[in-house]
Amino acid sequence: MADNLEKIELEYLLNTSPAILFNRLATPSGLSEWFADNVNVKGNIYTFIWEGSEQQAEQTQRKENKMVRYQWLDEGMEDAWFQFEINVDELTGDVALFITDHVDPDEKEDTIELWDQQVEVLKHGLGSS
Repeated sequence: MADNLEKIELEYLLNTSPAILFNRLATPSGLSEWFADNVNVKGNIYTFIWEGSEQQAEQTQRKENKMVRYQWLDEGMEDAWFQFEINVDELTGDVALFITDHVDPDEKEDTIELWDQQVEVLKHGLGSS
């Protein structure tokens, strides 16, 4: 399965500061506000909990207020990672969130729709919806 993963890149404009956004992307409390029902962390290993199911990922890269990457640890997902990158437009000051994910091509549309829904929850939590 991991061999045929397709990389998707999504962009969302958010009305917030990079520091506030980064907190929502890189901390258990921030992630549990919009990404998962609950998030536990031990070292660099994050356990994401959705409606009773769990998935683990390792935070493999982190640049304060810039980007964070998570590598899935589940069997068959060794090549799958997702990344949040914050980009601030130098001219306008607009804050954009770039999400990179790896999906099964058959699940691409569903995954994009899911990210859209999750980011709407994030925007609402940030007061920028």
